[in-house]
Amino acid sequence: MTYTVHGATGAQGSPVLAGLVAALAGSAGAEVRAITRNPDQTFEGANTVVADNASVDSLADAYRGADGVFFHLPLAGDTETLAGYAHNVLAAARAARPSRFVISTSGTVIGDATSPLAGPNTPVLSELVDGLRAEGIAVTVLTPRLFLENLLLPTVLSGVKDEGVLRYPLRADLAVAWSSHLDVADAAVAALTLDVAPDAVDIGQIPAITGIELAEAFAEHFSRAVTFEAVTPDAFGASIAPIIGAGAAAGVSQLYTGLESADSVAFNSATGSTAALGITARSTRAWLTDLGVN
Repeated sequence: MTYTVHGATGAQGSPVLAGLVAALAGSAGAEVRAITRNPDQTFEGANTVVADNASVDSLADAYRGADGVFFHLPLAGDTETLAGYAHNVLAAARAARPSRFVISTSGTVIGDATSPLAGPNTPVLSELVDGLRAEGIAVTVLTPRLFLENLLLPTVLSGVKDEGVLRYPLRADLAVAWSSHLDVADAAVAALTLDVAPDAVDIGQIPAITGIELAEAFAEHFSRAVTFEAVTPDAFGASIAPIIGAGAAAGVSQLYTGLESADSVAFNSATGSTAALGITARSTRAWLTDLGVN
């Protein structure tokens, strides 16, 4: 059993790597490969594989002999650059023939052009998934909605701690199926290691929760009163621009502007990770506890 993990030092890839190492501990002949561009990077329980999304040959070497590959598009980069990466991944997979890909959309919804979460990367991901399947490679698409880790941004968390106010660019009554990077990792490990995995899995809390309920979970965790306050997408984008850059902040602002008229940011439980994989997304309180947020 051999598995290759993209983004092994990143927010999504790192817990996938750790989860695979733990799941395969004691399995004779098992190998977990961690993709990095840094040849000096080491990973406990995994082999370092130097590869770059810009290099088909290096990716093919990382995929060769793999039973499964975990992939997600990098956060940074314009659509043209990301499309180039996806084309390289497909070319490398065509050459190396790994058995399976598990792809996290990182919140982008594919297959539904009307969704407010369908963004500029939707065609890129759709083309990659379709291309892999056309090559006879099994693909499981993991679709989280909004990440709880967004709430750890200093501009958000400081308001909770200092003022007892959770400020976020969503309506207080909008129900969201929040998920964490840990939930994506749990689902990815299951999808990679099952004999047969589903084609698509939605990741997130069921039932979806409102901003008011989100604030209540933070209040319970911090043992203090916390209220939810909706802020405008533009104001939120401006507040995080010094942290993530003006370009990325503009994209975030655009996303939440699209959600202003949404009925909900959720999905049918029949397509969720509990039904498909037996993996249940953490509650907000459990997530805060698991991360040791204080």
